[in-house]
Amino acid sequence: MSILKLAQETIPQGEAQYTEDLSARLKAKIIQDNPTGIMRRDAHPKMHGVVKAEFIIEPNLAPELRVGVFKEPKIYRAWVRFSNQDGSIRPDTGGDIRGMAIKLMGVPGEKILDQEKNEQTHDFIVISTNVFVTKDVEEFDDLIKSFTGNIFAKIGFFLTHWRVGWNLYKSMIQFANPLQIRYFSTTPYLFGSNAVKYSAIPHVKTPDRIPDNPSDDYLRLAMMEQLKEGEALFDFAVQLQTDAETMPIEDPGQEWKESVSPFRKVATIKILQQEFNSDAQKEFGENLSFSPWHALPEHRPLGGINRARKVVYRAISMFRHEYNHAVRKEPDSWEI
Repeated sequence: MSILKLAQETIPQGEAQYTEDLSARLKAKIIQDNPTGIMRRDAHPKMHGVVKAEFIIEPNLAPELRVGVFKEPKIYRAWVRFSNQDGSIRPDTGGDIRGMAIKLMGVPGEKILDQEKNEQTHDFIVISTNVFVTKDVEEFDDLIKSFTGNIFAKIGFFLTHWRVGWNLYKSMIQFANPLQIRYFSTTPYLFGSNAVKYSAIPHVKTPDRIPDNPSDDYLRLAMMEQLKEGEALFDFAVQLQTDAETMPIEDPGQEWKESVSPFRKVATIKILQQEFNSDAQKEFGENLSFSPWHALPEHRPLGGINRARKVVYRAISMFRHEYNHAVRKEPDSWEI
């Protein structure tokens, strides 16, 4: 019996084929879901807003936390996109996973992706649940296959995948304001020689309530109202892997217990007071691409779901931009 080491990946047989199948399946899905108009993302197509932010690295971090982006105190300008996960544009009133995608600008150093290695941007992607729905690429491919099949395919899948159903059920939550949600990476990342998961933890003085008669886009309206009055703050924190068995790399559907390894703050995300509802800014957010692989090597994504993302995210982004006749470009300022 092999003993796993910290930050160690184990690639299962057949993963590359499941990844290719998943990529083709998701491409077919967005073509079916968007018969007219622009071609949207396969996940997180409904954007509540893309907003200007500062990503402020903490001073006096412990030596093991001074890695890559966090090596020294610095303030990065950033764009942050908030969204609903559902592949269709639906009212915000339904339970759903919500997303927060962060793009830092002015980050020196060669990045992982060959096609974007000289770009000066760096992405972090977090969502409103602390575990991923499936354990690996094969299971995720089967999940998408069931979603795009008939009712019997869905029933058959969930009857044989109880944990997937439970993880999905727990994640489908109603929220009052995207600026007041805690977000998690769910998947692990290299952090120098260690492995970590990320979390964005909001500062909330007085929590918003879901309106009695909410509009279809009440989450965008809640963001607009809060940022009209002032800024929004999040702590950006990392959770170090301390046990390779109970905190697995290859199963993001299993929680890393905070009682075993608490999250430690490494930065502050300050979303500035602003207006962000212009058509130009909406178009900018629609064309902006994010990938966990758009990162420094010190923060390389780990695990099967992240390995699949490397293939799928690029394939979907390239296809969408070509279909929409949109320029695929990394931002270098807050100008749009």
